[in-house]
Amino acid sequence: MKFKLDKTLSLVAVGVLSVLQGVQAAPVYEIVNIDGYPNVQSGTYDLNGTIANTRNGYGMAVNVNNEAVGAAKGKKKLTVSEDDDGVIDIEDGVADSETISYSVDLPIIANNFTFTSVGNAWIPTFESVNGTTAPTFPEDEATVNSVDTFFYDINDSGLKVGAMTAPEKTVKYDGSSETQEFWYYRDYEQRGFVKSGTDAEIPLIPPYSEYIYKEGESGEQIINVGGFSSAAAVNASGLVAGYASTDISDNSANIINSCVEKDSETAPQEICIQGKQFPNRYGYSEIQYQIRGYVWQYEAGGVTATELPLGLEVTNDNVYSAQGLGINSDGVVAGRSYVYRKNDKDRLYYDAAYWTKGADGKYEYNWVDVDEARDVYSSIAYDINDNGILVGSYNKYINGYRRDKFFYFDTNSPETPLVTPNDFYNNLSDLSSRARDINNQGQVVGYIETTHDKEKPRPKAAFLYDLPTDEFSNVNNLLTCESKGYAKNAEGNWERHLVKVQDGSGKTLTYKSEIIVVEGNSINEDGTIVGTALIRKPSYKFDEDGNLVIGDNGLPFFEINGYGDPVTSFLPRMVVLQPAAAGAEACTVKDDDDNNDNYKRKGAASFAWLLALPLLWFRRRAK
Repeated sequence: MKFKLDKTLSLVAVGVLSVLQGVQAAPVYEIVNIDGYPNVQSGTYDLNGTIANTRNGYGMAVNVNNEAVGAAKGKKKLTVSEDDDGVIDIEDGVADSETISYSVDLPIIANNFTFTSVGNAWIPTFESVNGTTAPTFPEDEATVNSVDTFFYDINDSGLKVGAMTAPEKTVKYDGSSETQEFWYYRDYEQRGFVKSGTDAEIPLIPPYSEYIYKEGESGEQIINVGGFSSAAAVNASGLVAGYASTDISDNSANIINSCVEKDSETAPQEICIQGKQFPNRYGYSEIQYQIRGYVWQYEAGGVTATELPLGLEVTNDNVYSAQGLGINSDGVVAGRSYVYRKNDKDRLYYDAAYWTKGADGKYEYNWVDVDEARDVYSSIAYDINDNGILVGSYNKYINGYRRDKFFYFDTNSPETPLVTPNDFYNNLSDLSSRARDINNQGQVVGYIETTHDKEKPRPKAAFLYDLPTDEFSNVNNLLTCESKGYAKNAEGNWERHLVKVQDGSGKTLTYKSEIIVVEGNSINEDGTIVGTALIRKPSYKFDEDGNLVIGDNGLPFFEINGYGDPVTSFLPRMVVLQPAAAGAEACTVKDDDDNNDNYKRKGAASFAWLLALPLLWFRRRAK
């Protein structure tokens, strides 16, 4: 059963889905990127989910050839005690995040990296974009790069899309500080790209990246402000969906004018403009762009851009946005746009949308009607399959709290209201959920909350929803016991696999292994899922100055609980799941010590990067 608005899918969709009724809705899954898979209990039970010398990894997309792309975040570089001027690689231990700073006074050091991962081994491999170099440990100052990069999608021919920053530039410092030598800036904060194989990436230059400053009546000055673009998805024919800047707001123009007119009074205009594009304490940039959905056709090493119409007619100087986020084989784009609901000028919302090509070859905007879902504050569409089924989420009050709810919508029958499937409790619960991807079999992946706490952050888990059978599953309940961290003991009973680690005292400590899948980001036609999982790792001990406590053997000390066991926490990593062989069973083992109780999700918000306007890139403060 499901919550729907007294309507059914179109006859086209019903015909397609009826053919799929024989498909197993919830297959048993194995995590196939565990170190040593399929003999996962023979090693350290590690998850091959990020590139070397980084802490966090996120799986973003997978194609039919079992080629995946992802993003890594967080270099391993921690200062040790004062009597040791080096750094120590803490391997996979959970450490405090490095300071995030936004300043024209500090060097720009990249902290986000792109990688690919190919079955059967699924080892993440760094891939350079815009001249980036792989993170090193100890850090090689000669190869430190300033470009942050992300992969968001890959099609079946291996064409990859994503976003990147510009490399760092410097201006000679002439301010009051006696220790600063340069100011630091870059030409743009975010630019989409397309990358084929090992070829150099092709940047998706936005229509608006330069500001024209009027110099009285006699002339003008062209000023680079960077603009903004991102590539979010790519289909089989190389058609890329994303978004780009088309103009700038009047208030932003005034800010740039001020930077030009006060050039060198406090800082050069490049530095002034860069500072205004950094986020303020509220997370917003003072310079705001008009953002529109875009498609780019990739062919023979080049791209042709097409703007997607906004969901409303612009009649004022306000800033409006639209984004293309998913695309199917027919070139139908899913995303969101500002719109006046029912053409009511008092009802401006940021709502789910899709764009189709008309008979004249031009793209047409289509609103996803969320009115009948009642009291919806916003909505978004993330993907659309070749059968025209669009998936996304809307935000509304449920039981007194703002929640997101996953929905699907049949674009072949736009008069049919969207459908909100029931989740774990066979009703419309207050658990927030978001769909990320749908394949042509009608399988949907995303995430859902797992507890009903009202005032506390709720833990999340990946879900798999099978549209033909209307079956909604927590992915963690579909895993084999080995994939959840269990091994059979001498008596043939399942128990947690014990991981052995040595710390600064020279002692060998043990902790219980565990992997929990918290987000499904992509599912291919064979049912392979990539996303993010949390893997249990030991926590390390720090002194009062925030430095690692190191033993005589050169290893760090672990935090120890009252029983002498290492304190552990969860670390986000890319996870790859594939349907298990016939006869495999989903694990039903429960721990006696409640070791597999719900946890608080930390850091696995991979899609937040994709949706930020403008994107807020993470920087490490230079040491």
